[in-house]
Amino acid sequence: MPRPTVDRRRVLRGALGAGAAAVAAGPLAACAPGSSGSSAPRRLSATPSASARGEITIWNRSGDLFKVFDAAIAAFRKAYPDVKVNHQAVDIDAKLANTLITGTDLPDGSFWDDAKIGSQAEHLYDLTDLIAPYRARTSAYKLSVNTVDGRIYGVPWDLDPGLLWYREDLLEDAGVDPAGLRTYDDLLAAARALKEKNPAARPLHMEKDPFLGQLWLEMLAGQQGTSLADAKGRVRLDSREYRTILTWIREAVDDGLVTHAEYLKQADLAALENGQQALVPWAMWWSFAPQQLLKRTKGRWRATQLPAWTPGGARSGAMGGSSFVIPAKAKNPELAWLLYEFLCFKQPGYTAVYGPSDVYPKGLNTSVPSYTPARRADRPLFQPVEALGGQDLWRVAVDAAASVPAAAPIPAWWTRSVDYLGDNLQRLMEGKMSPDDVIDDSTRKIQRNLVDRA
Repeated sequence: MPRPTVDRRRVLRGALGAGAAAVAAGPLAACAPGSSGSSAPRRLSATPSASARGEITIWNRSGDLFKVFDAAIAAFRKAYPDVKVNHQAVDIDAKLANTLITGTDLPDGSFWDDAKIGSQAEHLYDLTDLIAPYRARTSAYKLSVNTVDGRIYGVPWDLDPGLLWYREDLLEDAGVDPAGLRTYDDLLAAARALKEKNPAARPLHMEKDPFLGQLWLEMLAGQQGTSLADAKGRVRLDSREYRTILTWIREAVDDGLVTHAEYLKQADLAALENGQQALVPWAMWWSFAPQQLLKRTKGRWRATQLPAWTPGGARSGAMGGSSFVIPAKAKNPELAWLLYEFLCFKQPGYTAVYGPSDVYPKGLNTSVPSYTPARRADRPLFQPVEALGGQDLWRVAVDAAASVPAAAPIPAWWTRSVDYLGDNLQRLMEGKMSPDDVIDDSTRKIQRNLVDRA
């Protein structure tokens, strides 16, 4: 997520798409897992030959990531000179879902947020057979969020592990050793030490935007191997894991340890620059802040593993993410798969995406690949980050990525649940609701207004 926007509906990720012309090889195998009728998902199992030729249209979001993929697609063109790729910048959030439903003017492939894939599975190719050779070496989390009824509908691209971002100078002044922050109780103790050193400090960032706040909550839940819904779409907010998180949040709020601000808006940036905030448990893509936005404190921030909820527990969870999809009515789906296989699973492809480029001279460092062979600690795809004091962020991130647990598929109603859980989480952070109130009220409304009406 190179330049994360703070638009609450767009923060998950960005960039890619494809469309139209001659087919290369093999018939399409159609199937209807768990459903029937003309809208049943179709299975894509044919793979083009090395001499594939034809034309595809690929959709991507505009911005830096479009430029990164444009350069990577140039590497694909060299490997497959007879495949023409029309790479287009499109407002995917506004256009893709409607285009899938109408079946007109479709690309051959598109980049899309993981959270949105499950709701459109009936309009996408089932890619299970094609993913199979790479499945054992792909992040279990990314596979799980792309799975609906046991079938895979997205080509996993990025993995966004959660990290603990901290001001090295402030922790040192307060006598806090970052290596000692092994549990979330340790993190509260560190926040208290920072506040004792500076009574004006509110060291812990907590998110004021309901959508991002809920996304952050899911990262913390994911560390414990749970999520808002189970594999069958049943709400499981009423659980020990969520109650533990919400109780921890309320304790931090009651102790005056929290800066409640919107992600990288003016108030948030001011609190980061003036030393009020020093601890930010957030996705890897927070690295954007010290590289592009923070001026006075640039070079003072560092990253380490998230704390665990229990000693020895997972030290990371995923926050956001995107994959590639192939519409079920695409004209040249096999060629779209050839491109995505190259970008995600082939060394020249993922190196072209994450390695040094004109856009990111030292490499793309706001996420890591979901494909394990691309995440070798001894073969970094991007270089140490000067804005983090020259820290080797690659090694920190790949270690965190390896500990991200698998998850349940993201339910189609997840985004709409923000109106209940996301909003109630804000009330908890404001001290206006208890953990049990958040759980009871959110569960009841999500079940009644979303699950029962699905």
